[in-house]
Amino acid sequence: MKPIIIGIAGGSGSGKTTVARNILSSVKESGSVLIDHDSYYKDQSHLTTEERKKVNYDHPDALDNELLCEQLKQLKKGFSIEKPVYDFVTYTRLSNTDPIAPENIIILEGFLIFSDPKIRKLIDIKIYVDTDDDLRVLRRIERDIKERGRSFDSVVSQYLETVKPMYHQFVEPTKRYADIIIPRGGHNQIAIDMVVARLKSLQTSPKK
Repeated sequence: MKPIIIGIAGGSGSGKTTVARNILSSVKESGSVLIDHDSYYKDQSHLTTEERKKVNYDHPDALDNELLCEQLKQLKKGFSIEKPVYDFVTYTRLSNTDPIAPENIIILEGFLIFSDPKIRKLIDIKIYVDTDDDLRVLRRIERDIKERGRSFDSVVSQYLETVKPMYHQFVEPTKRYADIIIPRGGHNQIAIDMVVARLKSLQTSPKK
C-alpha cells in the first residue's frame, strides 16, 4: 500500500508531540517515521541576533512549507529525503541534515500544518490536539527554558506578543479541518488507541 501521512496539529504546548511519539511507538513494526514541522523554519542567519529575535516565528510565513511539501511528496513516492536541522538557540538552519528514509506511516507534527492548503492536501488523516490555554503556556515556558535556551521573561513576552494572537488567528481555526480531535492533551490514551487501531486496520486491509 502507498504511504499514509498522519498530520497532528494543535497549539504550542498542547501535547501534540507526545501524541505523535505515542502513535509512532505503537506502529513502529509497520514502519513509521516522525517529521516535525519545526525543522522547516526558515534560516535567519542573514539577520543580526537582535533582528532574529524580532521575527514572528508563530506566523506561517516563518516556515519553509515549499520544501516540506516537496519532501513529503518524495517520501510518498518512496524516495529518501534530507530533512533540515534547525537551531532554536541561534535561529539558524544548520549545514548538516537529517536523512529520512521512506516508511509506510509518516507522522507529521506541527502547530501550523493545517494552515497551509498544500500541506493539508498531502495529509491522509488529520488530528487536532485540543488543550486548555493555561496548560499550554506552562508547558511552553518549561520547554523553551529547558530545551531552547530562552529566559522566562523572553518566553512570556513572546507568548503575549505573538504566540497567543497567532494561535487564535492561524491555529485554532484549523480545528475544523481535523478528522479527529483529541481533548486533554497528549495523554488521552483512549483516543490514541483508536487512532492506532485505525492505522493497523488500514495496514491489513486487502489491496484494491
